[in-house]
Amino acid sequence: MVSHLRSLGIDVEDTGVSSYYSAGSEVGRRVSSASSEIRGLVCCGTGVGVAMFANKFPGVYAATCLTVEDAVNARSISNCNVLALSGAKTSPETAVEIFDAWIKTPFKSPCPASGSEPWSSEISSFLDNSLSEMSQIGKSTNKITDQESCAICCLAKNREFAPVEIMPGGSMKIVRETPTSAFVKFKAGSVEPAHHHTFGHDLVVIRGKKSVWNLSKKERADLVEGDYLFTPAGDVHRVKYHEDTEFFITWDGHWDISLDEDLESAKKAIEEEAS
Repeated sequence: MVSHLRSLGIDVEDTGVSSYYSAGSEVGRRVSSASSEIRGLVCCGTGVGVAMFANKFPGVYAATCLTVEDAVNARSISNCNVLALSGAKTSPETAVEIFDAWIKTPFKSPCPASGSEPWSSEISSFLDNSLSEMSQIGKSTNKITDQESCAICCLAKNREFAPVEIMPGGSMKIVRETPTSAFVKFKAGSVEPAHHHTFGHDLVVIRGKKSVWNLSKKERADLVEGDYLFTPAGDVHRVKYHEDTEFFITWDGHWDISLDEDLESAKKAIEEEAS
């Protein structure tokens, strides 16, 4: 068949001989992912197995054709783009005839199923609409957002956020206890007054923007999505949230906090630095 295709001047990429499922899936994958229209030809003992695995891919319409009539119907009705042939049931000569009929038959052309007459306007309209509808079969109907695909975000899914009463504007979901991890949210404009913990903690910003002042070390860190920060146990730190912010935080032991200033003092200190 490869020799015959090349004799017709068709550009052929021969993917070789393999198991029927590997051969079918490889051709299906290439047809499905092609940026321009290409067609595929697959063969096995029955022609059924290779078609099954080619059809695993969106936009692939593989059909097992044992006769010329099968091939013409498959092209006319279903816009078949992968032809599957049976080595056990089809002679080389018949295979060539089937292929030639298949490659020359346009979509919606007269075929045995239409009595070799043009399709009625009603059927023709149905076939036109079928192209867009068929192309959606096999594609995911649920668009996965960045947060839904994030492993950290998935840990927090279906858990209730509890307000952090000592920190207005903040809420927290405890994901695991001892060692503890949590998913934390703060509203834009929120401020965490200077405080410290008996544990060190690691955090990763999931979204938003925040500034952290480590007052013990006299350092400032401005964090955005994807940034990481470790704060050692006992270090006094103050935080300002410039946008609605979410982050994932872990620490050893149970959660505790000791305030080193009140909220108004914290806001005043931040304003003085900004000015």
